[in-house]
Amino acid sequence: MSMAPQTAAQAMVAAVHRLRAAGVEDPARDARILLAHAARIEASRVTLIAPEDLAPEIAERYEQLIALRAVRVPVSHLIGEREFYGRRFKVGPEVLDPRPETETLIEAALAEPFAEMLDLGVGSGCILVTLLAEQPDAQGLGVDLSEAACLQASANAVLHRVADRVRIEQANWFEGVSGRFDLIVSNPPYIAANEMDDLSEEVRQHEPRMALTDESDGLECYRIITPQAFEHLTSEGRLLVEIGATQGPDVKALFKAAGFEDVRVLCDLDGRHRVVFGRKMK
Repeated sequence: MSMAPQTAAQAMVAAVHRLRAAGVEDPARDARILLAHAARIEASRVTLIAPEDLAPEIAERYEQLIALRAVRVPVSHLIGEREFYGRRFKVGPEVLDPRPETETLIEAALAEPFAEMLDLGVGSGCILVTLLAEQPDAQGLGVDLSEAACLQASANAVLHRVADRVRIEQANWFEGVSGRFDLIVSNPPYIAANEMDDLSEEVRQHEPRMALTDESDGLECYRIITPQAFEHLTSEGRLLVEIGATQGPDVKALFKAAGFEDVRVLCDLDGRHRVVFGRKMK
């Protein structure tokens, strides 16, 4: 016996209850986004289809998506993209999900022009591709230890039409990197190994561990990046790194020890320490 057809509104109400029971943080938003994805429409059009019966194939797709979200697969992985700085980026389980707090680093980087930039640990490419899209004359290099991340970043460079100004290479930090840059940016793994259990299930189970933690005290990557970045910057070149909310003083000290001047800790929109900035003056 087949089930009676449900309207889109009824299906969404049932989905919200299910996601809330599973402990999902914003069940109404997720139910709406996933219904739009199942119906292959823009999320803003969900209200228009609310009174209509869901076609069986859409209802089935929606059921699968809600079942996966209930076991905490991130929405971005289910729909294959995430918005960042006004653009949609292709993402998946092999890269860190772009986060709105990282836009603090973008704003700081765009405060001054640059011609040549380097992104260490490029991941999805959201930082590198955004900066090149916003700075149309600039060239960029992105490196990542993960081959899958390099492929994802390359795809996003093509998607946002900056591929002709970008190189993506598989490398461990500065290994094989030559030349000097006006701007070096990085959002490295900065979660301490003993803090991993405190993360949400979405992050802990579905994002690449190597993009989250240095398996140490959370500062190991900055110890590697900071002195080498100094050697790879032009005169008056800038280094900007994303940090965890409690790491400002430690990372600032590493910048100063490496010879950087005008070292500052910048806050995100929530007032938390988010980015450390330094300039090479000689």
